[in-house]
Amino acid sequence: MTLAVLPVRAEGQRLGEHLARGLDAELLRPWEGETSPRELLSVRFGQFSGWVLLMASGIASRFLSGLPESKLRDPAVVVLDEGARFAVSLLSGHEGGANALAYRVANLTGAVPVVTTATEAVKPLTLGIGCRKGVSAATIEEAVTRVLPGRLGHGRLAEVREVATIDLKANEPGLLEFCSAHGLPLRIFAAADLQARPFVNVPSGWVQSVTGALGVCEPCALLASPRGRLIVPKTAHQGVTVAAVEDVWSA
Repeated sequence: MTLAVLPVRAEGQRLGEHLARGLDAELLRPWEGETSPRELLSVRFGQFSGWVLLMASGIASRFLSGLPESKLRDPAVVVLDEGARFAVSLLSGHEGGANALAYRVANLTGAVPVVTTATEAVKPLTLGIGCRKGVSAATIEEAVTRVLPGRLGHGRLAEVREVATIDLKANEPGLLEFCSAHGLPLRIFAAADLQARPFVNVPSGWVQSVTGALGVCEPCALLASPRGRLIVPKTAHQGVTVAAVEDVWSA
């Protein structure tokens, strides 16, 4: 996926540079030339398969006016405000990969990923997962499936919207493989965020000694779904811990 990062103002350059490094993207600097940000987007829109626009959503909507042609061909577009609060999947969420890109942007900046496509929006479950280093995807799947059928009802893996974990596990191969196999976005929380919001039923001394947080799976699930309720508390299986939260509105 070829990506471009386009800040609307020079004040967004530092954030843009951070994103460009993390996404292996090209950072465009319209303030260094004679072309306006809107003109630059128009001219180069089809040259990239994905865009991260650092600007307000209203500005992005005006800039994009007249550019989209088909959801099967349009590049993915994610809008991120300059305060890095929300990463909004705005265009080509499924076909173009903007939903997945929104999570990548969110994980790099600490923003909240905003995905509004119906397929994802109606899924009520969030899983928090913690695991020991080197745990396989098969073991993670076994831990999850032991929880889901027994506690939540058969087939509810299809109702999972996202998986959440701590930043120390952001590149854990088994966890990434599990999420990829089931098409589940992985949301990453900094250890400091978990330390500040210790939502755990049974604190773990071992986890605290390693991460500084009292737990991983429960606080991650609750942070990812702040209006949800914990329906499966921390459940451990062969080095994997799983917790599940369900949105209150859909319960």
